[in-house]
Amino acid sequence: MKVIATIIDESGLDRTINRLAYEIIERNRGVDRVVMVGIRSRGVEIAHRLQKKIHAIENKPVPLGSLDVTLYRDDFRKRLKQPDVQVSEIPFNIDEKHVILIDDVLYTGRTSRAALDALLDFGRPASVQLAVLVDRGHREMPIKADYIGKSIPTLVGEEVRVKLREVDGEDAVLLVQAPEENK
Repeated sequence: MKVIATIIDESGLDRTINRLAYEIIERNRGVDRVVMVGIRSRGVEIAHRLQKKIHAIENKPVPLGSLDVTLYRDDFRKRLKQPDVQVSEIPFNIDEKHVILIDDVLYTGRTSRAALDALLDFGRPASVQLAVLVDRGHREMPIKADYIGKSIPTLVGEEVRVKLREVDGEDAVLLVQAPEENK
């Protein structure tokens, strides 16, 4: 993997999560009817961090779930011969709640669209809001994030890699040269 640039470093990631937490609280006038659902895999880890920040600010717990969208994607049969399906865990009622869907990178919009389909199998929320750490553009679906950590215009042949301490042993957002098969 050839790193082109470090977009967000460890301290920048902490500041970004902090800002996103305040934006979620402000827009929803608190967190009384807010629940969070992280999209597997790194969206779940980002959601955990947001949950901790919001709890520290509001002194109220925010329910947190995880969502696997593999089987809801419109391209999973093309991309994967043997999909790696994981468990979705939403151990609370989402009816009439403000659901914050959380993902690491917003790109074509296909993952977010799949997440909306999967989420509606769990109930009928009052609203669904999308929070992403990075928006890199190049949408193929009419999807727009409500909360964006950082917008990074990218070129064809570039990818955004989010590294999280819990998964990768370090915190960073990198702009990298895409492998040849992805170009």
